[in-house]
Amino acid sequence: MTTLQRGHGLTIDDIESMPDDGNRYELIDGVLLVSPSPATRHQRAVYNLWQLLNAAAPDDIWAMGAPFDVILGRRTWVVPDVLVAPKADYDDKRLPVPPLLAVEVLSPSNAITDLNVKFDRYRRAAIPSYWVVDPREPRLIVWELRGEDYVEVADVGAEETWTATRPYPVTITPARLVE
Repeated sequence: MTTLQRGHGLTIDDIESMPDDGNRYELIDGVLLVSPSPATRHQRAVYNLWQLLNAAAPDDIWAMGAPFDVILGRRTWVVPDVLVAPKADYDDKRLPVPPLLAVEVLSPSNAITDLNVKFDRYRRAAIPSYWVVDPREPRLIVWELRGEDYVEVADVGAEETWTATRPYPVTITPARLVE
């Protein structure tokens, strides 16, 4: 992952003017993050988790898999690996408000960003639930917003099964995400 910063930071207008070169561009508080395409195991976890969330979603909620843009402010544009939000909140191109759930799947190039930078930015955006999937172990860590802070509510090992209650009930076994 590469980071670049210009002056006081970039804006979403700067990101929209960049050419499509196959990289994933994100912007956190004006700092540009550039990620290469993810590996197979990462994508299997994204796809399988999206399937579970999509199948369990109530009629008024959509689960989306990356790439799908989320705007958290003029200087913050993120692309969670999976997100969940009310259908009414999506526009034609992106989600212009914080989702109910943001999920990041770790890669060697993004683990520090997902566990620190995005964790803090999602917390500040008041995203109610943040999940991180480690496809190498496999493992799922779940945080929920309590007041202004995230509290860890689950750390699920490979063969363990966990049932979420937020944003809606769905049962997950981390090892099955990478099958």
